[in-house]
Amino acid sequence: MLTNPLRSLRALTICAVALCGASPALAEPSHGIAMYGAPALPPDFVALPYANPDAPKGGRIVTGETGSFDSLNPHILKGTVPWQLRFLAYESLMGRSWDEPFTLYGLLAESVETDPARTWAEFTLREEARFSDGSPVTVEDVMWSYETLGTVGHPRYHGLWKNIASMEQTGPRKIRFTFSEDNRELALIVGMRPILKKAQWEGASFEESGLDMIPISSAPYVIDDFEAGRFVSLKRNPDYWGNDLPFRRGTNNLDEIRMEFYGDGSVAFEAFKAGEVTTHREFNAEKWETQVAFPAIESGDVIKSIIPHERPTGMTGFVMNSRRPAFADWRVRDAMIHAFNFEFINQALTGGKQPRIASYFSNSVLGMREGPASGEVRALLEPFAEALLPGALEGYALPVSDGSERNRANIRAAMDLMEAAGWTIQDGVMKNAGGERFTFEVLLQSADGESQSIIDIFSKALERMGIEITVTTVDSAQYAERVTAYDYDMTQYRRGLSLSPGNEQYLYWGSDGVEEPGSRNLMGMASPAAEAMIDAILTSQSNEGFVAAARALDRVLTTGRYVIPIYQYNISRVAHVKELKYPEEIPIYGDWIGWQPDVWWYEEE
Repeated sequence: MLTNPLRSLRALTICAVALCGASPALAEPSHGIAMYGAPALPPDFVALPYANPDAPKGGRIVTGETGSFDSLNPHILKGTVPWQLRFLAYESLMGRSWDEPFTLYGLLAESVETDPARTWAEFTLREEARFSDGSPVTVEDVMWSYETLGTVGHPRYHGLWKNIASMEQTGPRKIRFTFSEDNRELALIVGMRPILKKAQWEGASFEESGLDMIPISSAPYVIDDFEAGRFVSLKRNPDYWGNDLPFRRGTNNLDEIRMEFYGDGSVAFEAFKAGEVTTHREFNAEKWETQVAFPAIESGDVIKSIIPHERPTGMTGFVMNSRRPAFADWRVRDAMIHAFNFEFINQALTGGKQPRIASYFSNSVLGMREGPASGEVRALLEPFAEALLPGALEGYALPVSDGSERNRANIRAAMDLMEAAGWTIQDGVMKNAGGERFTFEVLLQSADGESQSIIDIFSKALERMGIEITVTTVDSAQYAERVTAYDYDMTQYRRGLSLSPGNEQYLYWGSDGVEEPGSRNLMGMASPAAEAMIDAILTSQSNEGFVAAARALDRVLTTGRYVIPIYQYNISRVAHVKELKYPEEIPIYGDWIGWQPDVWWYEEE
């Protein structure tokens, strides 16, 4: 239920749009649907802009995976499944273009229709759509898939099902979903659920299946062979029904996609060096330079590719829990950010090769711009001017050190901020007027050696300020329990963000999570300005308004000074055999789900 007054305002805004919007015309079927504005590609588009419609078919790709698996059904909670199966082996009503923030084009459905307020969405199935066994995809299959996934499927499907007020067949190949919540994003999300064959599961337990039954789907690839815990091989279906669809041209070019499983990442990397694996992603910049160097690379048989992207950085670093007295004052949090010597840490741990996160949506069009807020961004923020922290309207940037270990200028600034917050050095120790010592605990997972190394360097800087911290390392179960109860002062943090932020932003930053255990609001922020910006994102009727609202939210979050940011990963490092190739045009999402292996091909020199 929408109990927050700001969210109630959002509901009224959507109603106003529906009644008085710019387009009173009746809904019409469309080849695609965008979250904001219109789809970039016309109805007669030839292929996705980042696909090569002339790519040859054939060859194989072999990936090295870590761990094991005991199930081939990625749509249920039970079992461990190769993560790629969810995306490679199943199709949905609509397919996503990774060159637009959030736009879908017809796949199993030839068209989508919705009203201006997006209170419902209706899909028309393609007459030619078929499962891999040759049987047609029917409305009955679609309805069974949605109800089954929404009730006994993986929990990730349950949220949508709860927001569907009704599901009905409206024609021989038509199905309409009516939503119970005023959420414009639902019209897109509802087009992205996997469609399964109902008849296959008659008399069988869907939620208990594992390796005993391979789900039939309509996708270009089918599971051809597997050995539990060791490998899975998918073969391209030569009779795939959708080869001539514009959305599919230039994709699914490889005859085989094989996933080999290894005990750990080091063994998988050695398998790549030995030629057993044909592609490898490297996330460590130093290792990319020093270890991804062996004879096959020197001879040109293996290529090292750098793939840029325009996705938001999200936020990675160390979050300060503002529920705790130690970090309730923003000036103390700002002091911690100044004392954190990123430039020195970066040089010590990565050779200075990793750039720093500048804001939550940095590296993307949604990131806040330098200098004072202006235009629509300023107009959105000004009603909250008195509550905003310094920098939100005036402009803000993270402090930068001179790279030396002493970090004198920023330590002085940190000391001034602590004094302004009521903390001073007394007998060599940071204390308040009541003589209480300033100290806090950093909670880490025992397996996270990198965070431990960073905190070790950070703690030495704090010692020079008269601050002694306690570092507690626990196993994953204990860590999850303490984070759920917000039992930490500071802890490691990672929040990924997309080019199409939606209702999940309430879960990340909404005030409902300040006291309710188990929320994703780890910093404990309660900001009417942030929630108003989320409302503006969700109710925007234009891409320009959406971008302005996201940039305004980015300013509120970043100047809240809740997280000490560390590295961003604005490129992907992919090494691969020379026969594996990809198009020159890279989508804005870069090396993302739906890029490798979807648009790659195999070609002998």
